[in-house]
Amino acid sequence: MSFISVQNLKKTYAGTTVFSDINCEIAKGEFVTLLGPSGCGKSTLLRCIAGLTPVDSGKILLDSQDIVPLSPQKRAIGMVFQSYALFPNMTVEQNVAFGLKMQKVNPDDSHKRVIEALKLVELHDFAARYPHQLSGGQCQRVALARSLVTRPRLLLLDEPLSALDARIRKHLREQIRAIQRELGLTTIFVTHDQEEALTMSDRIFLMNQGKIVQSGDAESLYTAPVDVFAAGFIGNYNLLDADAASRLLQRPINSRIAIRPEAIELRAEGELDALIRGHSLLGNVIRYRVEARGVELVVDVLNRSAADLHPEGRRLSLSIDPSALCEVA
Repeated sequence: MSFISVQNLKKTYAGTTVFSDINCEIAKGEFVTLLGPSGCGKSTLLRCIAGLTPVDSGKILLDSQDIVPLSPQKRAIGMVFQSYALFPNMTVEQNVAFGLKMQKVNPDDSHKRVIEALKLVELHDFAARYPHQLSGGQCQRVALARSLVTRPRLLLLDEPLSALDARIRKHLREQIRAIQRELGLTTIFVTHDQEEALTMSDRIFLMNQGKIVQSGDAESLYTAPVDVFAAGFIGNYNLLDADAASRLLQRPINSRIAIRPEAIELRAEGELDALIRGHSLLGNVIRYRVEARGVELVVDVLNRSAADLHPEGRRLSLSIDPSALCEVA
């Protein structure tokens, strides 16, 4: 039985439809990511679940209870925003305890729960500090502890890592996932970053223009995109129309084809001649632009050695893994 069930949800702003028929199911303890470009409706959907944005119609069942009529305070949902929204005149401990104060939890229990929450996010030694004395990553962990301390039924995370630098973002997403697993806490995470979605999620709901266009685990979304949008948003697929695909593969193709760049191999010799048009160094990956049979492709190769770098203008051969060819609508 689903822990969260969103049924026929509709939301409009000033006559503009954000989404009109959102349906999804989430199991208890599951970590689900809403992934999609800016303006696709993912943050609005999260705010509707939280009760911060009213819905026009539809139901949101949380543990079999329709929470649409309830105020945000009565939904027992924790939420972490992109902005930390910490009180600057309060210490870390006071910020984390604020929700418990609103719930009128007695001071002794409140202090115990705050310390437990701060230990979870590895900030128990920072309880007496103020927000201006913390880094951005530490402030975001305080915001996370403030949501966890109230023991919510559901945790919502609205792009909480987007303002942080890459190193801190990677560490914090690992920490969030570890805490979520330890607590068995049902979590919905919003991001436009595909790497975050692929590495953190049990399941991903890929959204575009107010619709969930595909859902599934990271592997299924990456290896089997359902349409051109999904193929273009998840990974860096080569998207070929039927004519280009037929020319490249030398056989009749009647649909658009998506080919993952890492599924194409560069070789010294082979049947498919190719010309290196350029390359970009992406750390552990070298991304080549190549042309074969009049079709331009992107090829990703592990950066094993500087001696392996192929210069612009060099001729090589390509080998394409047939199992990596994916028809897309």
